[in-house]
Formats: sequence, C-alpha cells, structure tokens
Amino acid sequence: MTRRAGTRARAGWSALLAVLTVVPGVASVAFPGTARAAAPTTVCQIRDERLTEISGMVATDSGFVLVNDGSDEASRRRIFFLDARCAVVRTAAFPSRPRDTEDLAVGADGTIWVADIGDNDRTRSTVALWKLAPGARRPVLHRLTYPDGPHDAEALLLGGDGRPVVVTKQGGEAGLYVPTGPLRAGATVPLTRAGQLRLPGTTTANPYSFFGRRLVTGGATAPDGRRVVLRTYADAFEFDVTDGDVVAALTGGAPRVVALPNEPQGESITYSRDGRSLLTVSETAGQPPGTRPTVLRYARPQPSATPSPAGSSPSAGSPSAPAVSGGSPSAPNPTTADRRAGGGGVRSLLLGVGGIGVGLLMIALVAVGRARRTGR
Repeated sequence: MTRRAGTRARAGWSALLAVLTVVPGVASVAFPGTARAAAPTTVCQIRDERLTEISGMVATDSGFVLVNDGSDEASRRRIFFLDARCAVVRTAAFPSRPRDTEDLAVGADGTIWVADIGDNDRTRSTVALWKLAPGARRPVLHRLTYPDGPHDAEALLLGGDGRPVVVTKQGGEAGLYVPTGPLRAGATVPLTRAGQLRLPGTTTANPYSFFGRRLVTGGATAPDGRRVVLRTYADAFEFDVTDGDVVAALTGGAPRVVALPNEPQGESITYSRDGRSLLTVSETAGQPPGTRPTVLRYARPQPSATPSPAGSSPSAGSPSAPAVSGGSPSAPNPTTADRRAGGGGVRSLLLGVGGIGVGLLMIALVAVGRARRTGR
C-alpha cells in the first residue's frame, strides 16, 4: 500500500475515533489501574531512511537490533544492527521473503529471534520464527501453525527453557501459544494454546483511544529471565517470572504498569542490557515529514505501581478451544486501518463495537468517508 493510501486510512480511523469518543459508555469510560506517566529520556534518533516502520527491537551489548514490519521495499526487509548512537552498522538479509515481521527477541546465547507472526487479514496458514545464530550471515526459517485458525500477533517472549511464547493481538483476552515440540528448520511445528491474558485497563493517552489500550503490540524478556513485559499502544505491563515459566506469569500474575503516552505508533519494547529500564521506539511512517524514530528510555515500574489483578486465567478444556472474552467485544486492529485504504479497517471496527446502535454506526461511516474524500 502506498503512503498516500495509508494517510487516507489513518484520517478515516481518526475521524471514527472522534465520533466514538463522544458516546457515553464507550471511549469516555475511565478504567482503574491507570499508570502514572514518567517522562522518558531520549537515547538516540534513527536517521536511516529504511527504518520508518519499526515493529521490533532488542538491545545488545553494542547497540540495538531492529526490524520493520511487512514492507514492499526490499531494502527495508532486513535485520538491522545499530550501534549505541542508532547508526546502522550492518544488516542481514532473509533467504526468502518474510510475510510480516512484528517482533524480536534475543536468547541467552545471543541468538536473534525474528517473529514473522503478523496477519492483519487473518489469512495465513502458517506463521514463522526466524533464528539468526551468533556469527551467522542469514537467519533460518521455522514454520508454525495455530490449532484454532489464523491469528494476528505482534509479541514474542522467550521462556526460561528458550521456548518461544507468541501473544496474539486482539481485544478482550489475548491468546498465548507455544510450540508443541522443538522447532525444526524446513518443517512446520504445531502450536498449542497455553493460556489467555486480559490486561488491566488504563486511561493513558494514545493515538487509538481505548482500542490502543487493549491490543498487545510487542513484548520482551528481561536479560535475567526473571521478568517479562508486554506493551500496548499506550502502556507497558511487567510481570514477574518464577522458574522461567512465562505462561504462568502471564496467566496468574498481576502486572506493574508504566504509561507510554502519545507514542506515534508504539509497537516495540525491550529491556536495556542491564535490565534496569525499558526502551521503546515507534513507527514513523505517515508522520509529518522529518519525524525520526526515537529510542526512548523509561524507568522500570516499581512494586507500588501494581494495579488490581489483571483477571487473566489459563484456558480451559482443549488447548485448541478459543478464549472466552467474558462478554467483552473484541476490539479492532488499528494497524489494519493504517495499512489498507479499503473497507477492511471499518469492517473490523464494526465487529468491535457491537453494542452501539445502527444510527451511530451510520454517522461513524459517514465521518470515515468524508475523511477519506478529504485525503484524496
């Protein structure tokens, strides 16, 4: 999709949010557990023009590793290695075209994991993890398949045993999926649904209003493996991990919250190498000319910031059974609206606001249409 089309879609999404935020009981609802915003510090700005759709980041001893999400330009479909000043020092190419790379993780041995797990339209028969071993020139592909149909996902965590945990991007309760066995290059390994997660609500300001506070857009495991963090477009949620069991931490723990207010499109988060702070960076595609991706440093949350329990629970019954959202409607995926100019984003939104009357939906659709016509 062209940037112009993306700008029109973003305008339509903003117009629709503007309509919804005046509806009592919808966007105006205040949630408990709001995080106290602490001003971040700037680490560095990224000036390489290939890095405008950053979807994953990890910190290394010498700097950072970054990936873009799915891109039509071959020069952007690479693994980028940056120094501590955010200058690109080298890249690694993929041996075949990735579909939608959405997150990164780094193993205890220095292996870089690239999560090729994005699926805005939920049409992929398989997703993938690429593993770039220390010293290797190109990553190795490992395919995975869900037990219960396609999912869009943007977060990857690593357990104490090195087993990956994929966290889906959906409103209500996000699914937690793990491989049923060791990954094998050239083979497809089934995933199993290991649990589900409901994050506590906040009121943190972000470009996508209440939807942006409910969708998991990235994750990271602390260098010592004793904590993991998940982020939305608005906040970061840190969980304590016992004995390397990430799934148990997410399904049974109460997170500490750090507000990440008004990041342009925050999809990346990682720990600093010493584990003492959180680092984020946003996409800048579609932002005003001259906007540079900026790595920000936030202080780690302290125990006093712990909100009420998140209400998460392990999935019941068969691992392939979908999570029950307890009557909470699924929120739309705002990145779908960002990346497509067609009606897909609007259709997704209609599914997410099921309790709103037909009249309101018509008003919202008119607002979207006008915004798109204005953008032409």
